[in-house]
Amino acid sequence: MDVQDILNGAKILTLPFSHDNRGTFVKTFHESSLLEHDIEFTLRESYFSFSKKDVIRGMHFQLPPFQHSKIVFCPQGAILDVIVDLRKNSPTYRQYFAQELSAESNKAYYIPEGFAHGFKSLTDNAITYYLVSSEYNSKQDTGVRYNSIGFDWGVKDPIISQRDLSFAGLNEFESPF
Repeated sequence: MDVQDILNGAKILTLPFSHDNRGTFVKTFHESSLLEHDIEFTLRESYFSFSKKDVIRGMHFQLPPFQHSKIVFCPQGAILDVIVDLRKNSPTYRQYFAQELSAESNKAYYIPEGFAHGFKSLTDNAITYYLVSSEYNSKQDTGVRYNSIGFDWGVKDPIISQRDLSFAGLNEFESPF
């Protein structure tokens, strides 16, 4: 597994894969490989979403004590995946990073606790798959508004939920991280 450091503690993972005349095989979780790169990750929940082109989901996270780290990848289609560091004492506090994830790239994000996460679907029927270190807690699940982080999403009329539009902007958000 190749690993690239990005924002303080966040990483881009190249998932191990093989391809032959039958198709492609991708290993999405391998604890020993993660530990070799100082990623301690306990899987507590996994889920996925299907998205139409130009859907934006985010910027999501769970508040303490239900915060979590995530491993996110795209096994079908393509997404532009974006993270923002919300940890007040981090040297990359309030900085964002964007990376295209796709079925062809075999790239994944490792997103530590204290980051907001979201994405824009670049294709119809894009699947975004999440491995998460804590279980969902509806009372602690929240976010910051996608268009408040200083990132150009490159879409004029995104498809976005009313819930995601209701989040406070990054400048109004008082980070507990």
